[in-house]
Amino acid sequence: MNKNNLAYDLTKYEDVAPEKAPKIRVRRQKAENAGSAPKLIVTTVAAGLLLGAVIYGKVENAAVHTEITNETKYVEMLAGENARMRSEMEEKTALKYVESYAEEVLGMQKLDKSQIEYVSVSNGSVVDIPKTEENIFVKIKNAFSDFVEYIRG
Repeated sequence: MNKNNLAYDLTKYEDVAPEKAPKIRVRRQKAENAGSAPKLIVTTVAAGLLLGAVIYGKVENAAVHTEITNETKYVEMLAGENARMRSEMEEKTALKYVESYAEEVLGMQKLDKSQIEYVSVSNGSVVDIPKTEENIFVKIKNAFSDFVEYIRG
């Protein structure tokens, strides 16, 4: 065989010893700076205040909703009372009720044909208004007004 073979030569790598895997060391740190007591207290107080604020908001919200519900019930009750009073008023102003009140309480009667009187006017389109007597001051005032009207044209 020919030494100029293009095949890959693996002999270069046979004598090499395999590398050792590095050792992994686990180092534990002490918890000295993990959290101090004042930081823990401040954080706990802040969380408690936030929780208290949220609970207070929920309580106030529930109180407002209860008040709204009560006022809505009151408005509905007033609307019902309004409808009842309107129907009572319509009942009292009905024609039938008015007629019975006029007959029973006031003693009125329905109109008969014998009670009707017809009036005829001889001069249908003319109305005579009698002159009233005027005192002297009114006559002077009217005369002065007539004079001013005459001068103005």
